[in-house]
Amino acid sequence: MAKVRIPTVKGTRDFYPEDMALRRWLYDHMRAVAEAFGYQEYDGPFLEPLALYAAKSGEELVKEQAFVFPDRSGELITLRPELTPSLARMVAQRQKQLVLPLRWWSFGPFWRYERPQRGRGREFFQWNVDLVGAATPETDAELAAVGATFFRRVGLQPQQVRILVNNRRLMDTQLAALGIPAEQRKAVFRLIDRKEKMQPAAWEAYAADIGLSPAQIQGLYALFERHDLWQTSDELRRFFAAAEALGVADYLRYEPTVIRGLDYYTGTVFEARDHAGRFRAILGGGRYDNLVAAVGGEPVPGVGFAMGDMVITLVLEAYGLRPDLPLSPAQALVTVFDADHWLDSLRLAQRLRAAGLRVVVYPQPARLGKQFKYAHRLGIPVVLVRGPDEVAADRVTLKHMGTGEQVQVPTEQAADRVRQWALD
Repeated sequence: MAKVRIPTVKGTRDFYPEDMALRRWLYDHMRAVAEAFGYQEYDGPFLEPLALYAAKSGEELVKEQAFVFPDRSGELITLRPELTPSLARMVAQRQKQLVLPLRWWSFGPFWRYERPQRGRGREFFQWNVDLVGAATPETDAELAAVGATFFRRVGLQPQQVRILVNNRRLMDTQLAALGIPAEQRKAVFRLIDRKEKMQPAAWEAYAADIGLSPAQIQGLYALFERHDLWQTSDELRRFFAAAEALGVADYLRYEPTVIRGLDYYTGTVFEARDHAGRFRAILGGGRYDNLVAAVGGEPVPGVGFAMGDMVITLVLEAYGLRPDLPLSPAQALVTVFDADHWLDSLRLAQRLRAAGLRVVVYPQPARLGKQFKYAHRLGIPVVLVRGPDEVAADRVTLKHMGTGEQVQVPTEQAADRVRQWALD
């Protein structure tokens, strides 16, 4: 009978060591950028009550995308589809003890029940950055600057990736001028958010379904062409001035079609896209001034963004910027010459580790050629040999796998030579 291999759950991924190396590389750059701006790392639970999202994130997220199930008491639980509501709940719980404004960041797993496709899975990792307790356009610009600084750090240039910016209060004023009543504007915001996702005929039909007249639909089209509209908004004028001061203005551009789909956004919103238009929403976020109050806290303003690991990886690949990372973290491989010298190899490896080096020992005696090949395939830069001649002379033979250079040094000098070569 043929063996049946059990596949992964649809929309999830296995992380082999090379995949984990990339995930860790992204995490390290995210941490470096967040900490450069003074943000503290935090996290929330992976499971949350559905009620946390039901009235805050929008019907589509709750009804169509959340993984929802009852626990044994019958309460509806969801695997977290995003982190901002958890952040708001955490702030509300300790609002009297926290030092505001707070700057927090996190990188962890999330789940959304949607059709898996390129750049979108049902399980993904996401970078979340938030500033809670300040309500100025300058703080909005700081969040955009964090995202732009990450792009710059990983090699993405402004001609490759841009952060597109709009403001919901500005758009609310414009919708009012089109005669769209206040109670209808939330639906119109969702309509605008879907413009790039739908064919024009389907989008216009959707607009008519939510009650817009032909004149109002044409008014929206005219609004989408007004790329100088931001100059009528004091918030956006201050936002772009602050971005200039923060050195990231070249990464930013006003875009009237950006509105973001989540209901809790209240002011400035932004979304990163690549210049070629292959990837939508590389990162997305904005201002949410009512969310902490909505989950039981005192009113406190906030602004933040999130970026998933899948799309940014595709963007880096598209521009030839995905790093070529070593498969092994080891700086050196200590070979095992034969069974009689096995313990000598273990002692040498431990001596090198005590000197602060990362060292792997080949697991058993084998042909030296096989052991050198193993180091080459894993990208280990230095190989050490301690056979009978080296033991007798209290010396070690080292080979630089990159250059092929081979030397023999006293045992007490081995750590320094490994460190020198491993850093080449």
